[in-house]
Amino acid sequence: MDRVYALSATDSRKMRFLYQQSAIDYRYSVIPDYSLPADDWVFYPATESLEPFPTLEKRMEWYDAQALALSLQSIESCLANSACTTADITHLITVSCTGLKAPGLELALQQALALPANTQRHAINFMGCYAAIHGLRQADLICRADPSAKVLLVCTELCTLHFQKTPDADNIASSLLFGDGSAAVLLQAANGKGPVLKGFYGEVVAAGSKDMSWGLSSSGFQMTLSGYVPDLLSTDFQPMLERAFLQYGISRNSIQGWCIHPGGKRILEALGKSLQLDHELAASYSVLRRFGNMSSPTVLFVLKELLDAGTRGPILAAAFGPGLTMETCWLEAGSS
Repeated sequence: MDRVYALSATDSRKMRFLYQQSAIDYRYSVIPDYSLPADDWVFYPATESLEPFPTLEKRMEWYDAQALALSLQSIESCLANSACTTADITHLITVSCTGLKAPGLELALQQALALPANTQRHAINFMGCYAAIHGLRQADLICRADPSAKVLLVCTELCTLHFQKTPDADNIASSLLFGDGSAAVLLQAANGKGPVLKGFYGEVVAAGSKDMSWGLSSSGFQMTLSGYVPDLLSTDFQPMLERAFLQYGISRNSIQGWCIHPGGKRILEALGKSLQLDHELAASYSVLRRFGNMSSPTVLFVLKELLDAGTRGPILAAAFGPGLTMETCWLEAGSS
């Protein structure tokens, strides 16, 4: 960013300060250029202005190849300790907002996994950071309608494909926060293992519709990420959460794990203050520090961290995205 934006010495110091204050230590990308000298770049042209700047077509070509490979890795990790194999999968749900194509990722995965031709497929596209919870909701509906269903949910995002070279506030913020990642979840009718999905509740804050958005352009997808988002969440999330608990029929005090999407340090700080949470957000801060914001898979990374740490009892998952959309999910983690 420092090189491409050709910042002045003062602006360069400001950007380094932003990085130091981001609470992010590491992020990952399918593009090797970010960690290589210019002579070794394979995605960007090794020119001072990055011209000719990669087109949307080139970015989607990379998405086709890299999203499939990364998704297969997360699926392998998901099924490694399960009695279920790919041959048992009846439904496939893919979630992504960083690449679009037809036939899409869901069909590419069906072929790569050698799933039967009649496997039911669903693609959740362009919903942003909260889409994993939407995917869990769809999988839950499928399993409740068909007790024999085994649903594979795959969330894969290649955010770093969409780096923009204009140094405005939105581009700097998104280039500072977002990384690439993938998470997969196997869902089936209750079998005594793993957390149980108990309920879902979400709302849209119409006043924030212009403060977080994600759109297409000829040079890749472009994000609007207003500095007002943390303020909106600090005002609107807590009342929404009270309505969610009322629908769920549980109390806030019963929550044993807070699985909050780490959209950024300021968002976690705002929610921590408004909800009076501190160490309860440790898993969210840990994922942010180690991976940055990966959009839809991120909340699943937080959930895994909570479960790996032995969290038992009610877990409240929440994520936020364009709209401004706030989605929550109530899970119960048992002793097995």
